[in-house]
Amino acid sequence: MDKTALVERDIQEGKELVEALDETEFKVDASLWFYSSDSDEWRLLIASPFVEENGPKRSYGFIRSVLTRPSPPSEISLKNISVLSPKHQLIKLLKTTIHTGHDIAGIRFTRNVINNTLIDDAYIYRIL
Repeated sequence: MDKTALVERDIQEGKELVEALDETEFKVDASLWFYSSDSDEWRLLIASPFVEENGPKRSYGFIRSVLTRPSPPSEISLKNISVLSPKHQLIKLLKTTIHTGHDIAGIRFTRNVINNTLIDDAYIYRIL
């Protein structure tokens, strides 16, 4: 079965969301599109200290408010986003291999193994 494609529009809108969040108190330590072969879907993962300090419910609410801004509003659905702590196992794993700095990098990371963990596919904006 062919996997669902990550299209350029999703990549651009993910980048714009990270940039919009950077202008707020919701500082993004890590952000990437991550493909899960189990569910055959792409999810935008966003790791922030905001999640640890305020919890996931408030984090999703904050992101929803940014997504619905009329500048123009994003086509990314909140159901395609997962908020994480910067201490999440996947983020810690990726940090052992990738460091982008604060800029948005745009790194395609496909079929790589880190510490015996397969990363089937990812598009990385930032890993601090």
